[in-house]
Amino acid sequence: MESQAPSPTSPSLRPATVRPALRESLDRVAAACTECGLCGKECGFLKKYGLPKEIAAGYDPAATAGQVMPFECSLCRLCDALCPFEANPASLFLEMRREAVERNAGDFPEHKGLLAYEAKGMSRRFTWYGLPAGCETVFFPGCALPGTRPERTREIFHLLRKGYPQLGIVLDCCGKISHDLGREASFTAMFGEMMDYLTARGVKEVIVACPNCYDIFSRYGGGLGVRTVFEALPATAAAPPFPGGEAVIHDPCGTRFHDGARRAVRQRLAAAGLSPREMRHTAQQAFCCGNGAGVNVLSPELADRWTDRIREEAAGRPLMTYCSGCAGRLAGHVRAVHVLDALCEPEAALAGKSKVSRAPFTYLNRLKLKAYFQKTLVPVAARERTFTAVPPQRRWAGRLAIIIILAAAVLAVRMTGAAGYLDQERLRLLIAGYGTMAPLIYILIYTLAPALLLPGLPITIAGGILFGAFWGVIYTIVGATMGACLAFLIARYVARDWVAGKLRSPRWRRIDAGVERHGWKVVAFTRLIPLFPFNLLNYAFCLTRIGFWPYTLATFICMLPACIA
Repeated sequence: MESQAPSPTSPSLRPATVRPALRESLDRVAAACTECGLCGKECGFLKKYGLPKEIAAGYDPAATAGQVMPFECSLCRLCDALCPFEANPASLFLEMRREAVERNAGDFPEHKGLLAYEAKGMSRRFTWYGLPAGCETVFFPGCALPGTRPERTREIFHLLRKGYPQLGIVLDCCGKISHDLGREASFTAMFGEMMDYLTARGVKEVIVACPNCYDIFSRYGGGLGVRTVFEALPATAAAPPFPGGEAVIHDPCGTRFHDGARRAVRQRLAAAGLSPREMRHTAQQAFCCGNGAGVNVLSPELADRWTDRIREEAAGRPLMTYCSGCAGRLAGHVRAVHVLDALCEPEAALAGKSKVSRAPFTYLNRLKLKAYFQKTLVPVAARERTFTAVPPQRRWAGRLAIIIILAAAVLAVRMTGAAGYLDQERLRLLIAGYGTMAPLIYILIYTLAPALLLPGLPITIAGGILFGAFWGVIYTIVGATMGACLAFLIARYVARDWVAGKLRSPRWRRIDAGVERHGWKVVAFTRLIPLFPFNLLNYAFCLTRIGFWPYTLATFICMLPACIA
């Protein structure tokens, strides 16, 4: 067989600056994956980007513009379960995320909400550790259950105390979000500090209610034992038959490789008289609900594929799951029931009447639950967590200056009545007052408006009223094109870094990829079909490789139909 020269990204020529863990993962997947296609048949991410071997061979960590790819994998590890050769591609995609974070290319605006949620869960306000005398076991309910089901959390704790009289409580976050978003240093520091605190005080076992927490503690908990509440709860009374026909059970990703946790759930349900049917994709081959690793906020279309497949397999039957995140995600698509609700409050749960809170009430519920435990427990060791992996930067002066500037601008606009000039009639009277100079003034206003992100529709309509159908179109298309060009030039040559920081989401990156393949045709398409905001498009196109004149010509021609209308 004729030998081939190695590709630029083959193992022998990978950049020396690549993190060793990523290098090892790339080489392992490239060598182990036979491209049998078993994983690609089931995964929307792999259908989009190719099989693991292809991804590993073509990956260039220095091409930061393409770093969105690994962040579109849900890290559910279904590919790991399906791979007969143990290539473990999911660990590769996690290492790609970590590499992107190392290179400052893994910071997406869509992730801010998730990271803020986690930061609150680890903050002093929301955390509380209460360890009684002789405490060797703690209950770790996680983030979602205390927020959505505070009464259930409290009930579970008291049920567990029947078997563990010295049971402690830990209201904290396991750090799953930072872990999955590739923020390795932050996760390691926060989770490690928690482990040090617990083990130093004699804790030997953690009972968790969340499958994701179970997975994190199992993989990174060292010598600390971990069990699910389903393994630790006392026996429950038999529940009535599920109303409305048979139900199916959905296994969350966190228990994919933890057979004991999955068995415990089924045994607990069977003991209570509930035996839901298995879905076609179950246990190690279960589908992700769509919430995995932040894909639902970064690439909703990929997340929806997972959700739709679960809905199809449920086939109209009620679905039982033991993850609060899965239950919340699937509730809008199927009749989803949390297993803990079914065990503790069977009639209400099975009738779809369980009380489930949603944001912002989830935050209030967590604070109330913390206050309850502080009031009722008598610990010998207690704390609110003050440790942070990254100390908060004190930018209060800068923020205060921005607030003052914004407030002054709003006050000035209000007092001078400047905002009123965007009203069509007032704008018309203003421009008409300049007589023969009116067309030039009109074009100047329209040239400045896109650069200042001001709405163009009132100006367009005023142009039609002032100058009529023919000249109104001429002056409007000239002004709009000049405004689009001005914004393009400002963004490309003056404020490129600022614009790049604001437009980092996948849909803007898809524009860049489209322009690279199809050039001016993408500009034409986005102008003709307004899927993207006009003003932001002007700035976004500056980040692509399109030339100024193709951009200008396509913008001029393809804005004409809407301008005429």
